[in-house]
Amino acid sequence: MAQFNEANSVRDFIRDLVQSINVPFIPGNELPRRADEVLLEGVVKAALIRLNPEIAADPDKADEVIYNLRAILIAARTSPHPVVANEEFMSWLTGQKSMPFGPNGEHTTVRLIDFDHLADDSSNQWTVSTEVTFRQGRVEKRFDLVLWCNGFPLVVGEAKSATRPAYTWIDGAAQVHDDYEKSVPQFFVPNVFSFATEGKDFRYGTVGMPVELWGPWREESTDEDAPAKIGLRAVEEAVEGVLNPAAVLDFLRFFTIYATDKKHRKIKIIARFQQFQATNLIVKRVLRGKIKQGLIWHFQGSGKSLLMVFTALKLRAMAALTNPTILIVVDRIDLDTQITGTFNASDVPGLISTDSRSQLQTLLSQGARKIIITTIHKFGEAPGVLDARDNIIAMVDEAHRSQEGDYGQKMREALPNAFLFGLTGTPINKRDRNTFMWFGSTEDDGGYLSRYSFQDSIRDGATLPLHFEPRLSEIHIDQESIDTAFEELAIERNLSEADKTTLSKKAASIEVLIKSPSRIAKVAADIATHFRAKVEPEGFKAQVVVYDKSSCVAYKEELDELLGPETSTIVMSKSRGDSPNWAKWTPGAEELAQTVARFNDPADPLKIIIVTAKLLTGFDAPILFCQYLDKPLKEHTLLQAITRTNRVYPPKKTHGLIVDYLGIFDDVAKSLAFDEKSVKQVVSNIEELKKQLEPALLDALAFFPGVDRTVGGYEGLVQAQSSIADDAAKDGFGLAYSIVSQLWEALSPDPMLAPYRDDYRWLTDVYESVRPSDITGRLVWHALGAKTIDLINEHVQVEIPQGTETIVLDAQTIEDLMQGKRKDISREDIEKQITARIARHLNNPVFVELGKRLNELRDKYADIQQSSLDFLRQLLELARDTVAAEKTMDEVPREEQGRAALTELFEALKTDKTPIIVENIVNRIDEVVRAVRFDGWQSTLRGDQEVRQALRKTLYVQFKIRDNDVFEKALGYIREYY
Repeated sequence: MAQFNEANSVRDFIRDLVQSINVPFIPGNELPRRADEVLLEGVVKAALIRLNPEIAADPDKADEVIYNLRAILIAARTSPHPVVANEEFMSWLTGQKSMPFGPNGEHTTVRLIDFDHLADDSSNQWTVSTEVTFRQGRVEKRFDLVLWCNGFPLVVGEAKSATRPAYTWIDGAAQVHDDYEKSVPQFFVPNVFSFATEGKDFRYGTVGMPVELWGPWREESTDEDAPAKIGLRAVEEAVEGVLNPAAVLDFLRFFTIYATDKKHRKIKIIARFQQFQATNLIVKRVLRGKIKQGLIWHFQGSGKSLLMVFTALKLRAMAALTNPTILIVVDRIDLDTQITGTFNASDVPGLISTDSRSQLQTLLSQGARKIIITTIHKFGEAPGVLDARDNIIAMVDEAHRSQEGDYGQKMREALPNAFLFGLTGTPINKRDRNTFMWFGSTEDDGGYLSRYSFQDSIRDGATLPLHFEPRLSEIHIDQESIDTAFEELAIERNLSEADKTTLSKKAASIEVLIKSPSRIAKVAADIATHFRAKVEPEGFKAQVVVYDKSSCVAYKEELDELLGPETSTIVMSKSRGDSPNWAKWTPGAEELAQTVARFNDPADPLKIIIVTAKLLTGFDAPILFCQYLDKPLKEHTLLQAITRTNRVYPPKKTHGLIVDYLGIFDDVAKSLAFDEKSVKQVVSNIEELKKQLEPALLDALAFFPGVDRTVGGYEGLVQAQSSIADDAAKDGFGLAYSIVSQLWEALSPDPMLAPYRDDYRWLTDVYESVRPSDITGRLVWHALGAKTIDLINEHVQVEIPQGTETIVLDAQTIEDLMQGKRKDISREDIEKQITARIARHLNNPVFVELGKRLNELRDKYADIQQSSLDFLRQLLELARDTVAAEKTMDEVPREEQGRAALTELFEALKTDKTPIIVENIVNRIDEVVRAVRFDGWQSTLRGDQEVRQALRKTLYVQFKIRDNDVFEKALGYIREYY
């Protein structure tokens, strides 16, 4: 029978694919290196001689270069994260370093990789290896796959088995990030990226990048209806896209940047596939020079600012473009701030942000070969042609809005021969044909050069789905009714057109209604109640979007009364007509940055930002979960505003929530009228989900006809399980329950759930009691969500009736039954007692086995008379084994068995050189696991994550034990005994 394992099913598949693109294979144990060497130094030296004439003339100079490279590797030993050393090493690999190897000690560039002749196999020496061992001190690690170029390990890959459901790419990525990078950081100093796959999904990330940020790779399909590639075919597509030599060197030169995060730590960022592909499409179009425009739609939150950084870097490096000028054109100051911040954080050379129209005109008229960030408005007074060169490339952000007024036309007059690429985060409205005309090309499918839609970004985990919740329908503004009433009033009073205009201006009907003090008080009270119930308890924050500046102040005053003044602040732009009292709410750039930083800090008491126009675009706050919308917005402005809530914020945030006080979503698809077929999926209506809950509950309960749900304990459980005894019914129930639980998770903690709570808890208990402990890929048996677990944890006690009528199933009773001395106990009673006894200990593997025996016994005799003597005999044997297992457990508490197993594990780690106080470690593990565990944690995703994190922190941080095998063994013991 064929066997599938980690090596032959996934690792070798990748190895063979890489070999098929002309990369030779050398097994790890045959590489020309010692186990403690990062580089293949002989290969590195050969490359230095081959690529540098000065070194070819004096090969000893190669040793000087290798000495410098070794120094960077050695320095990484003392650094907890190799990002800083990685950045320095990358500057060597990309040819940014020089040595005094020229005549009279002149500095010449040192080339380690040939970027000019990628098609020539002899220019760079590539190798793929499997099972590469690296030793650093006493620590030894083995990498599944390593891709080498000229002796440098540029890529490390971890492959997990495709046939073991317990393993996913996440385990491989965590092994790289949590274990390898920390225990052997030297090996990751030359690393361009790492990847992980289990044969179903393929993800890649950089040194120091948290696992949840590792991205997938997909090829953009022109056929929207083409079936998605799955399994090894999807992995094959990713390997061909990411691991081919040209792509690896592309990532090395143009698609990785170094920045500083909010905690002032150096981080490395790598392009996601949509950024990589869109950049290369833009560069290809510019180099060909025939088509001078293109439209790029990448959904809000999926990284457009970084896309522009990567594109600018690559365009500036193209020799054929003879030092081009790159223009980044934005249409608002706040977008300018966000994009400038991204470019500055990325240390992009040759960057200028223009402060005035005259500065922009000077730069262009002088033919500045720079990357210039400017706003569209600065072209407003351009005197005709500013620069007629054809190596100017303009990337216009939020292209559909930037064409308002004459600014777009002025820009084209000023730069008649420039390339113009429009970028937008919202799909283009069918009526907004000018955007296609200005930027779209007839050569491009659907008018887009590159498209990354909201469905794509949600699928890849780049953004989250949006839910919306209409609130307070009695105070929605019905503009149509207002207009009708106004017309009736005009007819009744016989008003002229002039009178009607004057009156409508005075009344400003919609404004008066929205801003009435009584309505604001009512909406603010509802916001406070909703925020306290649904947002604050989850650790999230909120944004309130209101009609105008005076409304901001009115809402602030109301919310101060309800939530306290420290909970909220206002952010708005400064203008001449402002009240002097509003100055504190119109922050400058520095104050605004501080406010945003406070908002993003989970520990800061600032939890709500009130805005009217500012921070509706260019505002990136992953902690923002809920937006209270009390301003009539339309089309792109509406979509840009609500997508402030779609940023990923692990681990608890599953979607963004929009609370709508004006009914503006009543017909979202109609109001937006986008050309994307699936526009209706931008948001899902909470009201629709509420309507689906009761029918879904009834569907799940229909599997238990005649079962009395008021009966508790094992008797009720036996009744319920009997209704779904065969596999088909059990799987049908599993599917029905999964629909209910997903609705519950989305709606919780809405008060409307209260009437259904008991039924849902009952269904959940039954589901958990029959859910297989080994899922084996059956998707209907999913892990329970956090809110469902919280619900269960409120009522974790399993009541077993203990009355005089309940038999005592002990060794003596069983012996009497087996010898026929007792006739007063039915077989059904015995079966119920065994079920109850086993149910008490379902976390213990011994009782899991006993439960399997009971199920097998039931199945075997299902069609035979229950009076069968064989059935009774085997049932009593099972009862005897159950009682014996309980007796053993009573003698040694399960946790004590766990402590003994952990003690044995850590005693084995002790050496004379590294004595460890085993008792301290075991006591600490026991303490932290007891603090975070809950009943049934082993079968839930949340429980597993919390115990893993607690154990990893204890071993890695507190006791500096960073061996992944030890971690996995300890985790196994904890799963078994705790």
